[in-house]
Amino acid sequence: MDATAPDFGPPRGEQELAAAEDIVCQAFAMPPEEGRVWRQKIEAGGAQLRVLRQGGPVAATLIHFSMGQWFGGRRIPLVGIAGVGVAPARRGQGSGVRLMQACLQELRGQGVPLVGLYPSTQPLYRRVGFEQAGSRFEIRVRLSGLDFQERSLSLRPVEASDLPALHDVYRRCAQRQQGWLDRGPYIWNRVTHPRGETAYGYLVEGPSGVEGYVYLSRRSLPQSIHQELSLTDLIALTPAAGRRLLSFIGDHRSLTDEVVWRGGPADPLLLLLREQTYQVKHLFHWMLRVLDVPAVLQARGYPAGYSGALHLEVEDELFPENRGRFVLEVENGVAEVRPGGDGDVKLHVRALAALFSGFLSPAALQFVGVLEADEASLRTAAALFSGPPPAMPDMF
Repeated sequence: MDATAPDFGPPRGEQELAAAEDIVCQAFAMPPEEGRVWRQKIEAGGAQLRVLRQGGPVAATLIHFSMGQWFGGRRIPLVGIAGVGVAPARRGQGSGVRLMQACLQELRGQGVPLVGLYPSTQPLYRRVGFEQAGSRFEIRVRLSGLDFQERSLSLRPVEASDLPALHDVYRRCAQRQQGWLDRGPYIWNRVTHPRGETAYGYLVEGPSGVEGYVYLSRRSLPQSIHQELSLTDLIALTPAAGRRLLSFIGDHRSLTDEVVWRGGPADPLLLLLREQTYQVKHLFHWMLRVLDVPAVLQARGYPAGYSGALHLEVEDELFPENRGRFVLEVENGVAEVRPGGDGDVKLHVRALAALFSGFLSPAALQFVGVLEADEASLRTAAALFSGPPPAMPDMF
């Protein structure tokens, strides 16, 4: 065996754990004490730590964790990747690419169909098959515009016994969105225990139980007696719950001038405001990597009542199983995928991520030269992958 060949897997002992922690601290400009907290959050969230060894020492590291993602009202199993870091002395030598290739091969071998991440740099991830597939926006609202007086629903602090009900409320809301996560423990921990802050949860109840909730944290502003109010989660199942939560947030106007949360480009709660006393700012595009073409296309939801067939021809340098022709057949919103067909729509697996998520239309992908198709196939693809633009409030 070549002693210099890359070796990928879980860390072996405390020395490699410490090496991975040091790489992450340097990559993300974290002080050592935050590195120890990072390791604790990995363990608490059930994430898996992986390292790449080259010539013996740890050269690069990442974590991955299981969850799901909603598309067309159906859940697709998803693994998130985060904390990707390369040792400073190993940068520029291909360690990042080898790390990602090894991780994707491991996950594909475990039957994972889809992988997602937030990129610090796009070329690295595009080299291994990722592409932009959705967005995350920052929403800032002036509290002077939250002039609601909705008090019909009761509001109280969240208790530990409420968490199953809150998770259910979130899931019911997320299922109706395009691209929202079906959260696992790692993501929920980021909601309830944001980095360097304390989050306080409050829920609203109606006759049938919990109808919504909010987690908020407060930050002191330099040279000001006011605070910044930041929401790590804002979920409402009913109009009354939405108004009650906005009333509660507005009640903080003596402490702060504005509130900030994250979500999509057109949060429906903003429609309740009397005036456009808010700003919506794009933060990031997240990326997806399709590991199993048939599984992803078959798991996704499609427009109810629609039936049609799309003949695809996919390129994928990393996974031969994804190469070739597939037929996506949809009957009344339910899909089946089989090999073969005419290959009328030709695209790389990267472009498939942007297409199936609904991030870019088939015509837009054709315009930038990453998809080839005839007009009939373009119309079919547009109908199959229609819907609101994919977004998510979560960061990982």
